[in-house]
Amino acid sequence: MKLGMFAMPLHPAARPMAETLEEDADKVIYADQLGFDEFWVGEHMSCTTEPISSPLMFLASLIHRTKQIKLGTGVIALPNHHPAVVAAEVAQFDHLSRGRLIFGIGPGGLASDMELFQVLDGEYRNERMMESIDTILKLWSQDPPYDIQGKHWQLSLKEMVIPELGVGYLPKPYQRPHPEITMTAMSPYSGSVKTAAMRGFGPMSANFCPEYVVKSHWQKYQEGCEAAGRKPTGLDWRVSRNILIAPSDAEARDRVMNPQGSNYYYFDYLWRVLKSANYTAVMKSDPKQADDSVTVESLMESMVIYGSPKTVAEKLLAFRANVGPFNGLLMASMDGSGPNRAWEWETMSRLASEVMPAVRQGS
Repeated sequence: MKLGMFAMPLHPAARPMAETLEEDADKVIYADQLGFDEFWVGEHMSCTTEPISSPLMFLASLIHRTKQIKLGTGVIALPNHHPAVVAAEVAQFDHLSRGRLIFGIGPGGLASDMELFQVLDGEYRNERMMESIDTILKLWSQDPPYDIQGKHWQLSLKEMVIPELGVGYLPKPYQRPHPEITMTAMSPYSGSVKTAAMRGFGPMSANFCPEYVVKSHWQKYQEGCEAAGRKPTGLDWRVSRNILIAPSDAEARDRVMNPQGSNYYYFDYLWRVLKSANYTAVMKSDPKQADDSVTVESLMESMVIYGSPKTVAEKLLAFRANVGPFNGLLMASMDGSGPNRAWEWETMSRLASEVMPAVRQGS
């Protein structure tokens, strides 16, 4: 089983951006030193609490500061970008990193970004995303002339092509035919998971999904694989989880439930954002539960895997046995204010050196 980290990232709005960018960069470097397989970074244009607008730019600054860790876009919100720009920039990053890129795509999950780019309608947004990835794959699969006439984007490059000078050619990725592609999912019985499996893309289940939602993703993954005529092994399925490891179960619970803790801030923030978007069902273990009865503590109890190394290993194995055979575990990245950085780095170290060997042996 692969081990990675997933960073929205999320920080208190009052923290200076330069400070949080440095903190997040240090975390990628530390994950690489610990032997993590991959690190994912999200994209948000219009939110000071989620401050990375370009995961490619951020991760490019870390290519030569890390050794072997793979770097994933988690995700590039394709409806918000011209597909030719994405195709060229992703290909360039793949060459800069000599194939250490994983190309995560999605429709975007931040409502203010959706308003900014005029893609608030879900059906319209998903349609643009799928047309975009189809266009990108076409650009990577051929040489000019290019003539791709879609509903949302029309690409034509036929007249200004000079083959002997290389003019008119879009770059192809370092990895052939292209980097591994993943799609994120957070909704119960997400159609995105089925689509990803049908297309040969790897699905990634969000960390703020209750257990039953993750389990429903395995069902949709199976449906997609069966529709495509391939065996549903789960080898390309990643699941993100909030994890906190301490010397004892009691100490771990104290850290998780501490109102000054980063997990508390994380779930309080997400719950308030989803309430404002009227999309709380994604976080509730019982979709019929009234919003007023939900507490931050109950959300963390249902979605944070915490305890001693032994307890966390047991919880992870039980979780996987229930939801399905995912092959990539992504620890959710938290803010490092106050004592939280030390707690998170302890979790990362213990997860890599103590927990994952037991999980891999027991899987």
